[in-house]
Amino acid sequence: MLDQTVTIRRPQRWSQPLDASMSDADVAYLRTRQPFRDLDPDKFPRSTPLEGVLKNDTRLRRVEPSEIIVREGDYGNSAFLVLAGSVTVIAKPTAALTTQTTPASRKQKTSTLLTLTRFLTRSVYPESRRADQIVPVPHSTQTGTEVLTTVDDRPTLILQDFDAVIGRDGTATLGPGDFFGEVAAMYRTPHAATVVAGTEATILEIRWQGLRLMRGDPTFNATLDEQYRRGWLPIHLRETRILRYLDDESIARVADATQLRSYGRLEWYADFRKSTRKSIAQQIEDEPVVAREGTFATELLIVRSGFGRVSNDHGTSARTSAYIGKGHWFGLEESARNCIADDQPLTTLQSTLRAVGMLDVLAIPVEVFAEIVLPRVRRSDWPESIQQFIAQRDRRKGSVRSDRRSADTSQTTDTTSELTGQSFASTSLMEFVIDHRLTNGNQAMVIDLNRCTRCDDCVKACASTHDGNPRFIRGGPKHDHLQFASACMHCTDPVCMIGCPTGSIARDSHDGLVQIDETICVGCGTCASACPYNNISMANIVDPSGRPYLDADASKPIRKATKCDMCRDVAGGPACVSACPHDALVRIDLSQTPPLSQWMQTRGGTTS
Repeated sequence: MLDQTVTIRRPQRWSQPLDASMSDADVAYLRTRQPFRDLDPDKFPRSTPLEGVLKNDTRLRRVEPSEIIVREGDYGNSAFLVLAGSVTVIAKPTAALTTQTTPASRKQKTSTLLTLTRFLTRSVYPESRRADQIVPVPHSTQTGTEVLTTVDDRPTLILQDFDAVIGRDGTATLGPGDFFGEVAAMYRTPHAATVVAGTEATILEIRWQGLRLMRGDPTFNATLDEQYRRGWLPIHLRETRILRYLDDESIARVADATQLRSYGRLEWYADFRKSTRKSIAQQIEDEPVVAREGTFATELLIVRSGFGRVSNDHGTSARTSAYIGKGHWFGLEESARNCIADDQPLTTLQSTLRAVGMLDVLAIPVEVFAEIVLPRVRRSDWPESIQQFIAQRDRRKGSVRSDRRSADTSQTTDTTSELTGQSFASTSLMEFVIDHRLTNGNQAMVIDLNRCTRCDDCVKACASTHDGNPRFIRGGPKHDHLQFASACMHCTDPVCMIGCPTGSIARDSHDGLVQIDETICVGCGTCASACPYNNISMANIVDPSGRPYLDADASKPIRKATKCDMCRDVAGGPACVSACPHDALVRIDLSQTPPLSQWMQTRGGTTS
C-alpha cells in the first residue's frame, strides 16, 4: 500500500543563501570594513545574528570596467556597497544606453506549445507540486538581461562606447565606502539611475532582508542617510522637470537646503483594516497633515515615495480633489505665483495635503526656490496654468517677452499631471479609490458589473491555469457599477514583502510583478497577514498523486503562499482577461488616474 503522505524538510530562514560560497573568512574580512566594523552585534536578533546576515544575505562581486550593475527603471531588491575600485552613476537616460543594454524582450515569452503542454500534463489534484518545486535547489546566479560576456562564470552585461555615453550625460562617481541601490531596495521602488563599473571593482551586494536588519543599528542608518543626501539627493532632484536644467552648483545648493520628511508609517498596512471601518470623513481626519489649505507655502514639496491625498475644505469636512505619488509637486503653483506676480496679493495654499498610509517628501524652502530655481525654469516646463499666469502678467505690464523661456506655449505639452497630479471626473470614485488604498495597485482587477453576466469563466480559466485553485475571488469592494476584485494588484508599495523572513516573495526586477519563490517559502503566512487587501492565500500542497506533503521535523502539512501571478508563464497573458466573453474585466494601473478614466470613457461614461 502506498504511503498516504510524503515527508520532506521545510525550508528555513537561510536555506538558500544569497551566495553559498560566502565563507567565515569573508565575513571576518567584512567585519574589518566600514560600516560593518562599527555595527553592534547586540542590536541584531538572536535568530538572525550579524555574522549570519553577512554570510547569508550578502555576496562579494568582482565587476569589470563598463559592466552594468543596476539599470534605471529596474526594480531593486538589493543594496550595493563599493569595497574597492569605482562605479559611475549615469543619471540621464540616453538612446545609446537604452539600445545597448535593453534586451529584445525583458520578459521571457512563453510559447503556445509550452502552455499547451503544461495544460495537458497538469495534475487532477489541486495545488499539486513536484518535490523539487517546493524545496530549495542549489543556488545559482540568474539574470534577465542579455549575456554579452562572463566574469568568474557569472553572467554580465557590458556597456559599449562607455566613454561616449559618459561624456554626454550627467554622472557621479562612487568609491570605496559608498552605497547605491539602498533606496530602491528599502522602498521597493525602481532604480533612479543606471550604475556602471568605471574601473575593475569589488562590490558587496546586500539583499533587502539583510539590509532591513542592518538598519536597526542607528549608526548604520545614519551612514545611509548621510550618503543619500551627499550622493543621491542631487540626482533625484534633477529627475524633476523644472529642475532638470539647473547646473551642478545650483543643484548642490538646492540639495543642501532640502529637508527629508516622512509622514505616516512604513508599515501602514497594520492599521488599514481598522481604518476602513470608519467613515470617509474620519479616515481623512486621521491622516497626517503635511500642508494645510489657507496657509502660506513656505516649502515646495516633491513626493519621493508613497501617496498623498489632496483635498479641499468643504463645510466641516474635506472633499478629495486629487491624489499624488512619486515625482509630483505640491505647493508649486502657489509659490510660483507669489514669486512671479510681485504686483499681486500673496496666494495661500488652495488645498490640503495629507499622507495616505506613508508619504516621503523632499521639502525645498520657498526662498531657495525663488533665488535659485525660478530664474532657470524654461516656460515650457511650467504647468499650463502657470504659463497662462505668466502670459497674463506680461500683458498687464505690456512687455510680452520673446526670449526662449517665453516660447509659444501652444507648442508645449501640458505637464500639470507630472507636477501636481490628476483627478477623476467623479469625486466619489476618487475618494473610494483612495480610501480603499487602491491607488497602490499597478495591476488591479476591475470588473464592469454592467457587462459582467456572472458566468465565472474568468474564475474557471484562472483555476485551470493554477493547479486547480483560482488565484482570485470574483468579489471585492464596489463603487457604482465597478467592482475591484480580490486579486493581487502587484502594488506600487508591496508591503507583503516587508516581513518575509526568506525573501521568497519579491518583485521581479524587470517587469515589477510580485512573485513567490515556493522553494524558499516557509509557509509562515506573514505575507498573507500583511496584505491589506487579503489577496494572498495559504494552501496545503500535495504531490502529483494527491498525497499531502508533511514537514519531516514537525509532522505538519507543508503550506505555501499563493496569489495571482498575472499568468506570466502563459502565452496570451492573464487567463481571466482572455476568458471573459463580454469584455467586462481589465487589469489596470490605479497608481495614476488616466488609465481608469480612459477605460471608463471607452465604455460610454463615468460612475456617479
